[in-house]
Amino acid sequence: MDRLPWSRFHLILVIALGVTWVLDGLEVTIVGAIGPVLQDKRALGFTLQEIGASASFYVVGAVVGALVFGWLTDRFGRRLVFYATLLIYVGGVIASALAWDFWSFALFRLVTGLGIGGEYAAINSAIDELIPAKYRGRVDLIVNGSFWLGAAVGAGAALLLLDPNLLDPDFGWRLGFGIGGVLGLGILFLRRHVPESPRWLVTHGREEEAERTVAEIERRIEAETGQKLPKAEGILEVHPKKSFGFGEIFASMVHKHRGRSILALVLMVAQAFLFNAVFFTYGLVLAKFYGVPENKAGIFLVPLAIGNFLGPLLLGHFFDTIGRRRMIAGTFAVSGLLLLATAFAFGLDLFTAWTQTFAWIAIFFVASAAASSAYLTASEIFPLETRALAIAVFYALGTGAGGVMAPWLFTRLIESGQHWALAGGYVGAAALLVIAAVTEWRLGVDAEGKSLESIADPLSKAG
Repeated sequence: MDRLPWSRFHLILVIALGVTWVLDGLEVTIVGAIGPVLQDKRALGFTLQEIGASASFYVVGAVVGALVFGWLTDRFGRRLVFYATLLIYVGGVIASALAWDFWSFALFRLVTGLGIGGEYAAINSAIDELIPAKYRGRVDLIVNGSFWLGAAVGAGAALLLLDPNLLDPDFGWRLGFGIGGVLGLGILFLRRHVPESPRWLVTHGREEEAERTVAEIERRIEAETGQKLPKAEGILEVHPKKSFGFGEIFASMVHKHRGRSILALVLMVAQAFLFNAVFFTYGLVLAKFYGVPENKAGIFLVPLAIGNFLGPLLLGHFFDTIGRRRMIAGTFAVSGLLLLATAFAFGLDLFTAWTQTFAWIAIFFVASAAASSAYLTASEIFPLETRALAIAVFYALGTGAGGVMAPWLFTRLIESGQHWALAGGYVGAAALLVIAAVTEWRLGVDAEGKSLESIADPLSKAG
């Protein structure tokens, strides 16, 4: 798989699998924007506490979905799970559009989260195992960074869907969810072109199916490129098993790969804390400190989201050329230092709404590449048999620390109305980024251009 040239097959693979992050970005942004609308008596008449609780249901669903489907992905294969998780997501988001009260809405958000969380583990595993090593870093970063492409679309769409002069308040937010569900259904048809991972098939005793899958992929690529593929080199002997127990998996993560587990945990917590602290409270900052109306926050969020997407898009190839350790440590360190400078400028009340936004664009251009590299790290430095579960575990821990604690903390700092109080929170987030940079420099793995099997020996490897 690693000797294959880039082809239309790989492009379809990236679109069919990577669109999950676009949908997630669309979903999160629209949900963040509809809060005031859901409080309207003509809609569902939620209280502020119910809006916060429904967001927590989504986060809990995502964490549980990642862990459950992470294990199922390693046990039953990537292809089965990424079909199932997308169907769950589509069902949850369409049901959300039909919610009639708080508990129905909260339940449907939980179901949607289950699907999205499960997608993270299944999709990252499949992409890493099917993309050639030469391109794996940049593709993984762009795919994970595409969350922000969806966020930009969601922020722009919210300006139209939630405008009471255009649509009824109880219809616009439902239409937003409905559009997400229809897009998800369309992706189901694209995924029929994505095969099961031959690497997973081999380690689970399905050698003949793996050979057929590889032969079909090679035939398609030769037909597309018109060139004969070079002969495969190297031999890896494995002892296939139909399943690998939790004890065997966690022993690998906690003992043999303890340093790598610490690395993945630190990177995931740092990036999750930053993004949840800043991005998901920025509308409150604009309203509290700059007097920007809540329904106008999308004007500032669109360019911010675009900057987040451009970071991985433009910096991604350097992770394959300059190398993982230098680029991951560098992007975490630079974003941390930029955030530190921004914190002091904010504390001194030197910003306007737009100059503050431009500062965040500069920070997140770099930080978004760093965040995407955290997912790349978690997905490629562990043995194949533990890959999906490892992604799920570190995603869950990162989301638990950043997705729950950061918004809670920063909301209270914002409510204080004190510039230096919020600046202190930003300094804390900057410190986490710098710690992540140092950890990467000391424990990072030079995985660029290497096969997954050479980065971490499969548990089923002979000898």
